[in-house]
Amino acid sequence: MTNEIVNYIENDIEIDASAISHPVRDVLDKALEGREITQMEAVTLFKANGHADKQAIYHTADLLRQKANGDLVTFAVNRNINFTNVCYMGCKFCNFAKRADEEDAQWHSVEEVLRRCHEAWDRGATEVCIQGGLHPKLPGTYYEELCRAIKAELPDMHLHAFSPFEVWYGASKSRKPYREFLQGLKDAGLGTMPGTAAEILDTEIRKQLTKDKLSTEKWVEIIRTAHEVGIKTTATIMYGHIDAPEHWAAHIDLLRSIQKDTGGFTEFVPLSYQHVGTALYSENPGKVRMGPSTDEIDKMHAVSRIMLHGFIDNIQVSWTKLGPDHAMAMLNRGANDMGGTLMEESISRAAGADHGQEITAYELTQIVRASGRTPARRSSDYRILDIYDDHDPQPLAPLIERGDKDPLDFLKMFPDASSGLEAAE
Repeated sequence: MTNEIVNYIENDIEIDASAISHPVRDVLDKALEGREITQMEAVTLFKANGHADKQAIYHTADLLRQKANGDLVTFAVNRNINFTNVCYMGCKFCNFAKRADEEDAQWHSVEEVLRRCHEAWDRGATEVCIQGGLHPKLPGTYYEELCRAIKAELPDMHLHAFSPFEVWYGASKSRKPYREFLQGLKDAGLGTMPGTAAEILDTEIRKQLTKDKLSTEKWVEIIRTAHEVGIKTTATIMYGHIDAPEHWAAHIDLLRSIQKDTGGFTEFVPLSYQHVGTALYSENPGKVRMGPSTDEIDKMHAVSRIMLHGFIDNIQVSWTKLGPDHAMAMLNRGANDMGGTLMEESISRAAGADHGQEITAYELTQIVRASGRTPARRSSDYRILDIYDDHDPQPLAPLIERGDKDPLDFLKMFPDASSGLEAAE
């Protein structure tokens, strides 16, 4: 291992660098020399179990994060809007979808979506993230019409909307090629797309997750086409169910290969599988795991940073999946972005996540400061809009009542973090 990382480990966490296994040492050496690690080398890192090996992986990821991003930790002020939860695709890992005749089925009018966009704008949002189920009565023109309606009233609001699955659905209903459909969305004001519906980009795994889900080949085709027409996207993985390290490494390697060709991914977002209430788990409790372990979460953020270094340099942590405390910890595992304020969240909550629907900009700033980093507000394409080095965002009450849940409560458990928080305030 290079002297740089050996000194880093010995000085910061006082472990014996000689305890690091040779296979892990060789891979990390290669990464720190600026060379691309292979898919199989990533599997080696994912499967590492020794304490010294894991700490070396985490610190290598943190060092690469420092090289790529410095000490800024970014977030966006945004709002999630799920315009319908009606969907008949039968994804076994999803507990969000409803049938149209169910009591809690929803399909918001365009006017209601616009009301929520205005409400977000008034709270300082620069982005709305819009996705929905594949409602059988939804016309293929709906997506473009919704974009035009929002941009007509809020021309400066960034539209981050519609997964590849929704693009497939809209294009199919419109009887248009993907390129024509995507160009229409862009002309209507679509800014960027979420790279969701990826799950695990492996044919056999996807067949077990759902019988009708968009194929790996179609997902890749739509993402590549979006990039070609000038629509950047995020990249995601949903892990911790029936998958394994080999699938994770292959998935990230495929994303990396797309990025080499298009440069269209803005960030990579690991999404932990949430098992509560899902058919995938209830029908196969002996086969399907209850989500990834803590070690797997840590390694996913770290190894993705190492694999994607120099290609996708923003690694985002999902506080809705992990909670604010574990999300903060990922800032030392290679992550440099806290996602967004969200304001409302439905999909993770439907599958049992209990981490709230909003963390305000002020609260995100306190969490980042308590981690020892500098918080910064960003745009959807990662332009820095404000660096909170000597001031705070305006404190706001949460949009949706959260009862006695306070996302900053966990900081009281850590005297150093609380002291940092008090100093920042």
